[in-house]
Amino acid sequence: MPDPIYLATAVEIVLRAGDLQLAGQQSGFRVDKKGSIDLVTEIDLACERMCRDTIAERFPDHDVLAEELGSGAPGRSPSRFRWVFDPLDGTTNYAHGLPIYCSSLALEVDGHAEVAAIYDPTRKELFTAERGEGSYLNGRALRVSSTAALIDSLLVTGFPYTVQEEGGELVALFGYFLGRARAVRRLGSAALDLSYVAAGRFEGFWEQHLKPWDVAAGALIVTEAGGRVTGMDGAPFDPAAAHLIASNGQVHAEVVDTIRAFRAERAKNQLS
Repeated sequence: MPDPIYLATAVEIVLRAGDLQLAGQQSGFRVDKKGSIDLVTEIDLACERMCRDTIAERFPDHDVLAEELGSGAPGRSPSRFRWVFDPLDGTTNYAHGLPIYCSSLALEVDGHAEVAAIYDPTRKELFTAERGEGSYLNGRALRVSSTAALIDSLLVTGFPYTVQEEGGELVALFGYFLGRARAVRRLGSAALDLSYVAAGRFEGFWEQHLKPWDVAAGALIVTEAGGRVTGMDGAPFDPAAAHLIASNGQVHAEVVDTIRAFRAERAKNQLS
């Protein structure tokens, strides 16, 4: 069992990030562009600096990997302990005033997530997990849904910031699932998508072109809630692989098979 101070620290950081996010919505904030549609706000940066300062003060020998300011400490060997932080997951939603965003923090030990916390300040929902200790929403134990068939499932996915260049395949796969599931949603926050799978609100989630800070915490929360997480090809989950499927476990094989069938049909059509 991880040291309780780690989960307490993760919770404190995401709650403080949530306060900064809500305050920013009231006071206003600067928005800059990292790409044609990829945004960063001064709130992203404020949350990340707060996290880095907190970790540096309490655990000076730990590393931090976060979205805006990179990872590691110059001139120091990598630590066994690495905090993986998304200071504001759902920045586009946030910048437009759409209340679907959160902060997400995981502690990895020897490359494996051991502690996770995700906080949605607009709904005051705190998702947490410790390896081997289960997942929780505001202190209540979570369990994935028991739905056993894809046609009875509500799914969710996301699109990367490169969607304008490669949207054809991404939208086609979205449509392929629409014909095989009850419905498909797109919320704009991978961390919340994963949390909602853990909470039984979605049966499955898939996405590609992801970063470790998008999924490190959420994947542990899903697993500890009894769900399953793999690559989109069904291979063991690797947060550095940039793609995943997370599900309640019951429909996982159908999701993998659907993606394989889609890719096979698309490859066949491109050859004909």
